[in-house]
Amino acid sequence: MDPIRRPQATSTVEKLSDYFERVNFGAYVLLLQKPWRLFYLNFIGGLARGIGIGLGFTLIAALLIVIMQRLAVLNIPLIGSYIADVVRIVQAQLRVPTI
Repeated sequence: MDPIRRPQATSTVEKLSDYFERVNFGAYVLLLQKPWRLFYLNFIGGLARGIGIGLGFTLIAALLIVIMQRLAVLNIPLIGSYIADVVRIVQAQLRVPTI
């Protein structure tokens, strides 16, 4: 190799080494070598996301229903009757027994 190009090659290799350390490439390679661990981690991550979405949607829906009930109590002419209908429908659905 040309003595002039050797420092440039060393610099490039060092840059690549630093990059691989920053992106944690070694851990990624180890994870790919153990497919069951990869499956397990993805399964647990999926469960956590699913539970989080379910709980988040439930809390937002409950908050929306409470706000709509309070707006219905204010008896605003246009909004009040619409919200009262929606609240009645939701409450009726909550009383219906499920199988």
